[in-house]
Amino acid sequence: MNHIELRALDDDDLDAIFEMMRDREAIAMAAFTAQDPDDRAAFDAWIARHRADAHVQSFVVTENGGFAGTIAAFTVDGDREVTFWIARHAWGRGVATAALRLLISREPIRPLYARAAAHNTASIAVLQKVGFTEVSRNVDYAPGVRREIEEIVFTLPPTLDGA
Repeated sequence: MNHIELRALDDDDLDAIFEMMRDREAIAMAAFTAQDPDDRAAFDAWIARHRADAHVQSFVVTENGGFAGTIAAFTVDGDREVTFWIARHAWGRGVATAALRLLISREPIRPLYARAAAHNTASIAVLQKVGFTEVSRNVDYAPGVRREIEEIVFTLPPTLDGA
């Protein structure tokens, strides 16, 4: 296994993140993406809001020191959620699983929630490997595929010791 780390996101990462989030195959998998993934001004405004929000913890995922994606924890409607986006060159090697394990070891709030498009079997497998379980499903419009699709909501419940 390659060496996976999380580090603080900095300005030098923005171009790589923007390009990663424009990957059409990744957009189709994620489905719930920006309306226009090619709109750099909208991306810059979105990431600036997240970087300024004290409730958002964003990290760059590195594999052997190189850029491999992003991962974050944030709060929506009082629930703490996690999300990850791994660059295509790092797919299928356990990068997302290792990164998510690192993130949840740093994130003290439980329960944690995550969402995945029902057709995104790779992300669903990652969530299940680290202990997330399905709690609900809903149908919503997904800009990445330009139609309504099923979304699965997962939770990582508190541990037996109350953590």
